[in-house]
Amino acid sequence: MDSNSLSMPISDPNAWATAMNNLGMAPISLTGQPIMPDFDPSLGMMTGIAPMNPMMPGLGIVPTAVSQDIPIVKEIIHCKSCTLFPPNPNLPPPATRERPPGCKTVFVGGLPENATEQLIIEVFEQCGGIIAIRKSKKNFCHIRFAEEETVDKALFLSGYRIRLGSSTDKKDTGRLHVDFAQARDDLYEWECRQRMLAREERHRRRIEEDRFRPPSPPPIVHYSEHECSQLGEKIKDDSKFPEAVRVLLTWVERGEVNRRNANNFYSMIQSSNSHIRRLMNEKATHEKEMEDAKEKNIHNEELMGIRREEEMEMSDDDTEDALESKDSDDSAGPLAQVEALKEENDSLRCQLDAYRNELELLKQEQGKAQPQRSEEDATRQQQLNFLQQALQGMQKQLLKLRDDLKQREMELEKNSEDKQQLESQIESLKEQIQAFPTSHSLPETAIPGVVSCSQEKESSPEKGLSGPVKSEREALLLGIISTFLHVHPFGASIEYICSYLQRLDTKITTSEVEGLLAQLPSTFRMELSGVGASLEKRWKFCGFDAMDWGKIEEIEQKSNNQSPSCSERLSTNPGRTIA
Repeated sequence: MDSNSLSMPISDPNAWATAMNNLGMAPISLTGQPIMPDFDPSLGMMTGIAPMNPMMPGLGIVPTAVSQDIPIVKEIIHCKSCTLFPPNPNLPPPATRERPPGCKTVFVGGLPENATEQLIIEVFEQCGGIIAIRKSKKNFCHIRFAEEETVDKALFLSGYRIRLGSSTDKKDTGRLHVDFAQARDDLYEWECRQRMLAREERHRRRIEEDRFRPPSPPPIVHYSEHECSQLGEKIKDDSKFPEAVRVLLTWVERGEVNRRNANNFYSMIQSSNSHIRRLMNEKATHEKEMEDAKEKNIHNEELMGIRREEEMEMSDDDTEDALESKDSDDSAGPLAQVEALKEENDSLRCQLDAYRNELELLKQEQGKAQPQRSEEDATRQQQLNFLQQALQGMQKQLLKLRDDLKQREMELEKNSEDKQQLESQIESLKEQIQAFPTSHSLPETAIPGVVSCSQEKESSPEKGLSGPVKSEREALLLGIISTFLHVHPFGASIEYICSYLQRLDTKITTSEVEGLLAQLPSTFRMELSGVGASLEKRWKFCGFDAMDWGKIEEIEQKSNNQSPSCSERLSTNPGRTIA
């Protein structure tokens, strides 16, 4: 076949060269002649045309660094089971939604009806690692990648037309639409990563703050006699005086001042006050010295100014004399004039050096005196502030102590007045009791009841009960036992009585109860009941057996006729009079 017959016109040789370059072949025409003379076979590409398609196997999808001004050229992508055709470059780029934070999932629509999951993996696996694919029956799917940067590479395929194999069937073709998708897993991972970064930032800031934070001051010890003696010595020392004042102020604020150590605190306050006065006097003297030094400096400057003016006048006079001497003594010659000028110049230089040295010495003395005095003034001012605060705290503490003492004195006065009133009432009651038997003659049986009432009012709880009953507990037991036996007229055994009393007090024993009953034979009586083996000891209440009730009624009638006040007392508390 003739080569001329195979020749055919090529409208765009660059497009033909690009297609052959994508297939990895040297760009030649149908006649066998090279289209581009600058093709480099070692690189497999031409320098005069656009670069190879980045979607080809073995190459990246998107160039690593592409300027936004230069448009990206999309080429045909060949896969094993499908082919991807680029969209029209004149069309606007496909619209996409706003990118969610931490997006790793993309939406892929426009898939062919016969597309399978293996086909989707084959197309999009070139972008990066795939974690999961969720395919729908309606020709779309969701792909979740391992990295966020892979999503940008997948969006590069948006707008491509896909064709399965070489088929032209509608079910085997489609137009891809790739867009961002919002997934809960992506959002959760992004939030976890943000929280982790926030924790790291807080930890870093905390470390920086701890590094730049000044060290905390040492803790101040509590008050003791030993610490008080050491603090008194520190107050007298000028170097340790601020620290001692701080400790004293802390003790006062803690409230460690009381009556026992008030004298120690008073002595420390007095010593600190004397120290403050001394510092104030020293401050006043130093201020006076500073003023004197300033006045002296001003005076020295004035003297220096006067000297300079005199020197200037002398120099003017010398120049005039020199000019006159030149005019008059022209015969002396130039050598004599030069020597005279040299001597004058040397003398002036010596005077200037002397004045400069004096000025430097004065400045050095003033510079040494000023910083020392400023530092001393600052330390003394700080000490004065500390002491003023300490004195204010002490004054407040002393005012509080005065108020407490006044309140306690008022309470003592009230208690003394109450005591005097009680004593006067007791004395009046005693006088009434002593005057009562003489003015109103009562029978002998009723008098002991009234006397017992008065004695009970006067007697203090410390003296206790008189007679066989030694304590209030025994009196209470006797009352309970007498009531119990009064309810049991035929008597009760000592075990029965103890079992009843032990419900009230578990510490009561039979020996104690039996001894207490034996002490009052006129009130309690023991009898034997039963025969033989059933012989039993029973205790009975016999307090009312020996009393003459008729005589008692006559005494009450007489007392009602003679003194109604006494009868009222007897009637209000008859049980106590009988006892």
